[in-house]
Amino acid sequence: MATSAPTAHKSKINPLLRLVLEAGPLGVFFFCNSRFGIFTATGAFMAATVAALAVNWALERRLPVMPLVSGVFVLVFGGLTLYLEDELFIKLKPTIVNSLFAVILLGGLATGRSLLKPLFGAAFQLDETGWRSLTFRWALLFIVLAIVNEVVWRNFSTETWAAFKVFGIMPLTIIFTIAQMPLILRHQLPEEKDARD
Repeated sequence: MATSAPTAHKSKINPLLRLVLEAGPLGVFFFCNSRFGIFTATGAFMAATVAALAVNWALERRLPVMPLVSGVFVLVFGGLTLYLEDELFIKLKPTIVNSLFAVILLGGLATGRSLLKPLFGAAFQLDETGWRSLTFRWALLFIVLAIVNEVVWRNFSTETWAAFKVFGIMPLTIIFTIAQMPLILRHQLPEEKDARD
């Protein structure tokens, strides 16, 4: 890895493009499911996920951890869905991924580590109490998302479940993220002044 690489690695994707990369595959899934059914939608979802990760890599020369882990599960569970012709697997994917994220974050807290810090530390600087609180809140969100996914796919049609993934989960996550701003601002560390000042 070249010594000049870190600057390029830390280049930030436009927030609108980042939203498209994260939500785009879900939009493709919803559209294809409504037109062609769950199996075609699953294949399109897998392809769109790979494309989004490829674009992210091309722009930043790195892959964000959460989209990468989620993408791997999309490919594994999507592949099982298509191979076995059973939509159960793609429906279980959000439950398993969100549960995994929750366990990892809570496990980190149990061992004294706030595992969101390495992920979001470049975006903002918080004191340790802030990182712990933010990590705990995200863990709770992932638990809620896992439970909600179970409730929806078990009690409603595939079309309703697919629509909820796009028009329920995404807005809920965005609202949750915005709602964390008071905590972030309260625990934000003051910026270090230039040594020449």
